Amino acid sequence: MLEVRHMETLVAIRDGGSLQEAAERLHLTQSALSHQLRDLEVRLKVSLLNRRTRPARLTTAALRIIELAEDVLPRIRAAERELQRLAAGRTGRLHVAIDCHSCFQWLMPALDAFRQAWPDVSLDLSAAFSFGPLPALLRGDLDVVITSDPQTSEAIRYAPLFSYELVLAVARGGPLAGLSHVEAHQLADQVLIAYPVDRDRLDVFTAFMDPAGVEPAALRTAELTPMIVQLVASGRGVAALPNWALTEYLDQGWLHVCRLGAGGVWRTLYAATRAEDADAGYVQAFLAQARETCFDTLTGIQPA
Repeated sequence: MLEVRHMETLVAIRDGGSLQEAAERLHLTQSALSHQLRDLEVRLKVSLLNRRTRPARLTTAALRIIELAEDVLPRIRAAERELQRLAAGRTGRLHVAIDCHSCFQWLMPALDAFRQAWPDVSLDLSAAFSFGPLPALLRGDLDVVITSDPQTSEAIRYAPLFSYELVLAVARGGPLAGLSHVEAHQLADQVLIAYPVDRDRLDVFTAFMDPAGVEPAALRTAELTPMIVQLVASGRGVAALPNWALTEYLDQGWLHVCRLGAGGVWRTLYAATRAEDADAGYVQAFLAQARETCFDTLTGIQPA
């Protein structure tokens, strides 16, 4: 029964001191204002004005509504301003999750640069290794998912960030160290070291070994890229990782890198967003910043 315009009317009567002044403030005729008050009194079954006095005085019921208005109206105005800024693409929420263990290397600088340029956007970052990030994106728990495993959905839009080569890291001095590339069958007697994610999310299986019907001798997992590199360098196994994630370790002479097959295995990293939010100004600005940071930071990548 009680509407925003009713609260605005009673506040205007209090501030203006009379029905005539309140009507002018609200850009209404005095007759229209009186009619609105009468209608509200009928709905609420209480009097809002003591009309026997000159000027008419607000009743206790009217003052209670004004008390409510002083709490509600500023919040409504703030929400309206926020919605206007959202419509202009200048503010919003950007909760980012990464489905890629190596992405911290370039994503943190990208987020820092974005935060400085868009201070009104609420920014958060989480890892999506232990849960399904795309369902969380559709539910609204997340706003951007960085992934190399797109799944077809009309509700999700995928923006390519860059393409990279998946390569095999082997120990220097090991049996594969002299090869420029390996075939899948050459991994049948190797311990494969990988991140602890489901097998169907590991590109070395889906794009290289499974099509050839090859299984490694054993599968070992490690949480962090430096841990995987240490295991490989010490001869504990081999690992398929993005080429750009291995650059600093190659410079130290710890590893040798082989291509997966003569032509290599190339993958693309995407930023997934909900389709209805994809064109928002701050989302597009984040994607542009992410691409810029990637190509400033990483080596061996290509435009997607």
